[in-house]
Amino acid sequence: MRAESGADWKGDSHPRQEGPVDLRLAGPALAAWATAALVLDVPAAWSLGAAGVCLVVGVALLRVGSARYQAPVAAVLLCVAASAVSAGLHGADVRRGPVPEVARRFGTAAVEVELTGDPWLSKPRVRGDRAAPVGVLARGEVRRVGEEGVGGGARTRSPVLLVVDADVPAPGVRGGGPGARAGWLRLLPSTRLRLTGRLAPPTTTGDRTAAVLRVRSWPPPEIASAPSTPQRLAGRLRAGLRQATEELHPDARALLPGLVVGDTSRITPDLDDAFKATDLAHTLAVSGSNLTILLALLIGPPGMAGLAERRGVAPVLGLSLRTTALLAGALTLAFVIVCRPDPSVLRAAACGAVALLALATGRRRSLVPALATAVLLLVLYDPWLSRSYGFVLSVLATGALLLLAPRWSEALLRRGVPARLAEGLAAAAAAQAACAPVVAVLSARVSLVAVPCNLLVELAVAPATVLGFAALAAAPVSMPSAKALAWCAGWPAGWIATVARTGAAQPGAGVDWPGSRPGALLLATVTVALVLLGRRLIRHPWWCGALALLLLLVVVRPAPLTRAVTGWPPAGWRFAMCDVGQGDATVLSAGPATAVVVDAGPDPAPVDRCLRELGVTRIPLVVLTHFHADHVGGLSGVLRGRSVAAIETTGFAEPPDQADSVRREAATRHIPLTTAAAGEERRVGPLTWRVLWPPADAPPVPDGPNDASITLLVQTAGLRLLLLGDLEPPAQRELLRTPEAAGLARVDVLKVAHHGSAYQDPDLLHLTAPRLALISCGTGNPYGHPAPSTVAALRSTGATVLRTDRDGALALTGRGGPHGGMKVMRD
Repeated sequence: MRAESGADWKGDSHPRQEGPVDLRLAGPALAAWATAALVLDVPAAWSLGAAGVCLVVGVALLRVGSARYQAPVAAVLLCVAASAVSAGLHGADVRRGPVPEVARRFGTAAVEVELTGDPWLSKPRVRGDRAAPVGVLARGEVRRVGEEGVGGGARTRSPVLLVVDADVPAPGVRGGGPGARAGWLRLLPSTRLRLTGRLAPPTTTGDRTAAVLRVRSWPPPEIASAPSTPQRLAGRLRAGLRQATEELHPDARALLPGLVVGDTSRITPDLDDAFKATDLAHTLAVSGSNLTILLALLIGPPGMAGLAERRGVAPVLGLSLRTTALLAGALTLAFVIVCRPDPSVLRAAACGAVALLALATGRRRSLVPALATAVLLLVLYDPWLSRSYGFVLSVLATGALLLLAPRWSEALLRRGVPARLAEGLAAAAAAQAACAPVVAVLSARVSLVAVPCNLLVELAVAPATVLGFAALAAAPVSMPSAKALAWCAGWPAGWIATVARTGAAQPGAGVDWPGSRPGALLLATVTVALVLLGRRLIRHPWWCGALALLLLLVVVRPAPLTRAVTGWPPAGWRFAMCDVGQGDATVLSAGPATAVVVDAGPDPAPVDRCLRELGVTRIPLVVLTHFHADHVGGLSGVLRGRSVAAIETTGFAEPPDQADSVRREAATRHIPLTTAAAGEERRVGPLTWRVLWPPADAPPVPDGPNDASITLLVQTAGLRLLLLGDLEPPAQRELLRTPEAAGLARVDVLKVAHHGSAYQDPDLLHLTAPRLALISCGTGNPYGHPAPSTVAALRSTGATVLRTDRDGALALTGRGGPHGGMKVMRD
């Protein structure tokens, strides 16, 4: 009879009895994973040869000798052999066939392609002063390819990435534009299309793509066959959920389909940025946690699934254990169908199966082998998962929850932390510690608010998911019931969005980090050091409290404390030029937390961060000097979380796509749009300005948007500032002929036109003769801004020249006049 080792002995048969972690399958799983990642690019003959050697050696070890190490080594070698065979065949399958051959010649072909995933919109990108048109991307498999037509083409199965430009009509939709994009986005996986396109080699290496297929608009694409029945069913259910959420708050309407089935089509860029900044992006992806929540609702809490007093819906309905297991399997299958059986969903189902085992046994010791088995089977089934960052994050998070979280939770419990808080804090901290190095590679940033934000949303994720799935199931039967359930789910979904936005809005929400493998290794080392230090500090509550307070101050960064430590932003600043890369964004102080913003830069994040650091929350007016993307692309960042009274623009609405984007942004937020004209004078607090250009009665500017830039002469505290937008020499010379030109002599500050390009009128530079010339430009920009000739001309007038690419963000303090003094501070 075995003697008890302590008062907590529960017996070998007790479902919660734990022993040493069983790592016997971890080695084979990791070896198979590494082999798949390495072998995918190797010729099939080499991979099969290596597999043969490993197979022979592994079998020999099993048959000869009985040393203790032989069985584990043999298991590793056999798994390596299986992985090498699978990865070698999968890699060769992608590289062979007519599609890669045509792609190497950048040839055009008529193809029949089957969609394998949901289409999605490409991210908007700014190239110089233009914004790349938003197109549609989709994953598919070419089933037939031919030079002259589909009928005479060769059969094949090659994975491709479809790139659909904005002017390509969708099947059954005439013309391009927003209607065509909507038509492409409505297409379901398994739909077969006939189309013509240009094939090119993939732009990135290491993923399952044989070629990039850029779809041609002629002949128009057409549907060859409708999607399969399961995909149509899944599409109807997802569409029903979107319809049920139509009347919710915008954040809840966008977020709920993402929480339930991974449908992120309504997620706005600013909400997406908030989730990434707080490391909550995993809630928008289909993951094992979605399935775990549903299984927990059915089976009950961990460790009680096999007991007579088990909880959950199943015992309430009087279901036996066998029936409950079958129902759980059916629920898993339904989950895969509704969320689409692509690799990410299959990965989620496998991780959910590990959670199902946890619910069934409550034994941590059996979970690591289950996770290793899931990894091994998934890598053998789809070797391309071995290179997927999503797969890495799923495994790391699940492993951390199984190995680290229970121990950390017990340590917190021993020190008097409430049980629920200890479990949640340990789970969030363990997942963050394990995943942070990989996330840093993807985002080049480390979130300092991830743990508290994940802790705050933990209680809301389960009710939002369960009620969301209930709304999805009710939508085909009763839309009013589905809307009522969606309304209930909207409350926790709205809370999650609020946490994400609030966390991302903190000035110290994250720190920049090298987005490379050495950077990931450095972060892993720092994380291990912090964990070891934490084990010592947890014994000293006062030290823990002091460090928590210090972290809070770093994240919140109260303006007085930040100014005292860093000197930024300087007290009493009058004018600031934000560092937004190759673009313009300037800020004119109009009182406490109030400023007029002139231009928004190319991207939302930099200008939003700049305004947060300056403490600007109220904006009486946003002036967009012209509609080039490097001046208006970041408008959503200016509007994010701030009260904006009006937006003023030039009357020359070119380029039209960017002008339309500004109008849509203003209409969405119900902000009035006005048009500036020469002679307009306005005042906000201590700030006054006069519009000098463009003339009110001038015809459309023939030389383009730059010469239609709004030009402002600003006065504040006796300082005179001239903001020229992107005016080029023709308009600059016209400006000198206007009555307002006399007031331009010897200004205090000149915002140099067009990022300091070589195209400047020397007469204007000599007339203004600024004391300080500021140039907004991006580091290493391809245009050579600022031009050396422009910098030399400015210095010849006696100006001090500062530029954001070298000096960073700039702020001006002081007063003008004979007794005033002007001072410039750098961030």
